[in-house]
Amino acid sequence: MTRLRPRWSPVVLLVAAALAQAGCTTSPSTGPAPPTRPTDRPPGTASATHPTSRARLVLDPRWGLTRQAPDGALDGWTDRAGVLPGQPVGLHVSTSAPTWTATAYRMGWYGAVGGAKVWQSAPVKGTVQAPATLVAATRTVQTSWPTSLQLQTRTWPPGAYLIRLDSKVGQRFIPFTVRSPVTRGRVVLVNEVTTWQAYNDWGGYNLYHGRRDYSDRSVVVSFDRPYSVKRSDEMLADDLPTIARAERIGIPAAYATDVDVHADPHLLDGAAAVVFLSHDEYWSLAMRQSVTRARDAGVNVAFLGANNVFRHIRLEAGPTGPDRLEVNFKGSPDPLLGHADADVTVDWREPPVPRPESDLTGVLYACNPVETDMVVTDPSNWLYAGTPARTGLHLTHIVGYEYDRVNLKAPRPARMEILPHSPVRCEGRSSFSDSVWYTVPSGAGVFASGSIWFTQGLPEAGAKGVTAGVVAGMVDNLLRAFAAGPAGRAHPAVPNVGAFYH
Repeated sequence: MTRLRPRWSPVVLLVAAALAQAGCTTSPSTGPAPPTRPTDRPPGTASATHPTSRARLVLDPRWGLTRQAPDGALDGWTDRAGVLPGQPVGLHVSTSAPTWTATAYRMGWYGAVGGAKVWQSAPVKGTVQAPATLVAATRTVQTSWPTSLQLQTRTWPPGAYLIRLDSKVGQRFIPFTVRSPVTRGRVVLVNEVTTWQAYNDWGGYNLYHGRRDYSDRSVVVSFDRPYSVKRSDEMLADDLPTIARAERIGIPAAYATDVDVHADPHLLDGAAAVVFLSHDEYWSLAMRQSVTRARDAGVNVAFLGANNVFRHIRLEAGPTGPDRLEVNFKGSPDPLLGHADADVTVDWREPPVPRPESDLTGVLYACNPVETDMVVTDPSNWLYAGTPARTGLHLTHIVGYEYDRVNLKAPRPARMEILPHSPVRCEGRSSFSDSVWYTVPSGAGVFASGSIWFTQGLPEAGAKGVTAGVVAGMVDNLLRAFAAGPAGRAHPAVPNVGAFYH
């Protein structure tokens, strides 16, 4: 769907880091208190998020961008979306600057939201690389730049990273993930790189538009190209608040991308939970099968955004390796139609093999754009424990810019409970945004927030007051219950859809 500007700017996160450095608090005045930090680590260091990580990482208040370089002046990409610790990754850079450096920041919670510097390169000679090429048949923009620098990740703890490029012409971020080698018993936090790439219009094309409009959009996009400026801070606005919150409360976390979920059918074996952090719209068949199989084996699942599992994609090999091309023929004839219908890349709810996302998420994508309040309906629900929630409470500006809802015409889990049920008006029609909790026979519990902006209510995203207290409490309760094992056993859903929809 068409993206709008996030409710909370990444600048808020820079302010949070600066406040923490000055000794100020970024906690809301209401809601759960910050956890007591372990006594065996000095103040300001990251809590361990993986048993093999011994790193003592300290917030670097200089992690942010002070002068963002425009597209074309300083561009770069990595030839893997993520790697295991110790696996090398190639950094491909083109710049008009005489020299540049790369700095790796692990993003999370270090007494405040922000980045800890893990590694920095020596100056590298700048080179203006060859122009991108356009594959006419699929309108695919890709580059064939040589490797400018090989990153060695042996000492990098698992986590979500930003690689910052610095030069005289400005700075740029490249998002990157160091995947956790072990996920068993952990809450797996997933960066939605397939969706980032779908919207990435570096070179003038993405899965939504081309040089003219939708009619000449790409049907295949390549990871072998930089992210455009307007996409480069997406992880900051959408994913970082939840990552920081999870680390702040000390849950046993693991890290991966959705490409990893696609590529490794055993990634989620034995995990406590898998959490899709925000807007994870683009899913391959392998991704969906893997998550469904995990849920049915007792792995909890959370969709903290909306419009999830909406577009069906395929991932194919590119010049730099496997899973470097993202295929989506929405609105155009897919070559697989008629002989491999199960993997035709229409929207998941459409023929030839309709499988609406609600079968997994419990809700259906409904409409955009909206910006309205999330409304508490039953404050006695376990997710509200310890929060200032009350019946009818409005959580300000939490529903947007896209929302999901329960739809009686679509498949849905049998044991499902509607939580917030929030009135919205979109495209001239009145409707509702629904958050849901459902449980399955394996004991797994599944939560879907029904709003892309749900986690913008976290204090780590800049929210304050009662809204921050309620949203932070809900996320804390959810993640802690998920970390303890199949959450449906302790918190079975109480079916109530009939009370809201007839």
